[in-house]
Amino acid sequence: MNYKLIIDIAKSLLLARWKQTLVAAIGVTFSITMFITLLSFMTGLNKLLDGLILNRTPHVRLYNEAKPNKNQPVNASAAYKNYYNFISSIKADNSRQEIYNSAAILHTIQQDDRVLGFAPRLNAQVFFNEGTIDVTGMITGIDVQAEAALFHFNEYIVAGNATDLKNVASSIILGKSLAEKLLVNIGDVVQVTTAKGERFSLKVVGYFQSGIRDFDKTQSYASIATAQKLEGQPGTYITDIQVKLKDIAIAPSVAKEYSQLFGVEAEDIQTANSQFETGTFIRNLISYAVGIVLLIVAGFGIYNILNMMIYEKMDSIAILKATGFSGSDVNRIFLMIALSIGFVGGMTGLFFGFILSSIIDHIPFNTTALPTVKTYPVNYNPVFYFIGSSFSLITTYFAGFFPARKASKVDPVIIIRGK
Repeated sequence: MNYKLIIDIAKSLLLARWKQTLVAAIGVTFSITMFITLLSFMTGLNKLLDGLILNRTPHVRLYNEAKPNKNQPVNASAAYKNYYNFISSIKADNSRQEIYNSAAILHTIQQDDRVLGFAPRLNAQVFFNEGTIDVTGMITGIDVQAEAALFHFNEYIVAGNATDLKNVASSIILGKSLAEKLLVNIGDVVQVTTAKGERFSLKVVGYFQSGIRDFDKTQSYASIATAQKLEGQPGTYITDIQVKLKDIAIAPSVAKEYSQLFGVEAEDIQTANSQFETGTFIRNLISYAVGIVLLIVAGFGIYNILNMMIYEKMDSIAILKATGFSGSDVNRIFLMIALSIGFVGGMTGLFFGFILSSIIDHIPFNTTALPTVKTYPVNYNPVFYFIGSSFSLITTYFAGFFPARKASKVDPVIIIRGK
């Protein structure tokens, strides 16, 4: 088999109908370009939207939840031991929100090889005093370094410096919307009243903006020491432990294990944010579906062009077979034509897809809800380019397979006799 001769014949047929060839290649190029651009933009947008929540959400959260005591007095009575007892209006017991023996728990978590890091927290319900009006809010005491390393806390600071929480005593970082409501600037002092009725003065050292306006209207941050002072609690008092794992997939099993081991409530990220995973999956599915449909449409275009080429080149096919070319040789010629269109169109589409994605990546995207985002998000994942190039070849192969098989079955005697 003379492959060089087969390649020369395929090249001649391509150039003989170069306008049709160009149209087919443009169809593949357009499909791949839009496939790459659509996926890059949609997945980049998904990553941005999910990051607003998932970057700030621990893989496993340990906490205590106030709930009714299962061991009610009637159940302990011997007189009602063999009865089903139905009790209404059960009140929560006297358990506290504090995580007991937190130092030992933190030490155990630190020794766990599955854990990337952890950050203790303390949540304090307060009222921000604005004249005669009290604004409901929440102050979260945090370890600034751990929050910055694990939960991208610094990325949400739009004014001031997060480390001032640690360096400046009795300081606070307010949500941007809350600061606007209180009409305070950096350096001002705000008055807060705790749930126990005690009043404290806190210095504003910064603003943060999460991208969720309702959240920013109530949330603020202080150091753990400041939050403990507000609650009137000792230095070991914490209400939450936020854990980041090396593998997010094992979060449900780790949460169940920690709950049993430490005797606390444990919530994994899959349970807490299942709706975001569903939304991301659906958006990605739509993006892939649209891109694949574009490639299939381009494949039909190649199929029609090759069909027309076969009808127009019946004489040439008959001569090839009459001079000794087998049906498999003719089949290879037309498959080579189809794959050549797919390869050239696919590579060109990858190039233009990257260029178009880069253009989108540099378009300004300014919004008050997302101050840290300056341009439209684009995801340059190499997997998209691999899928695009592979699918362009697969699509064009099947588009050329049936016309090529038809050409290989042409009887040269019938064609020549007809002429």
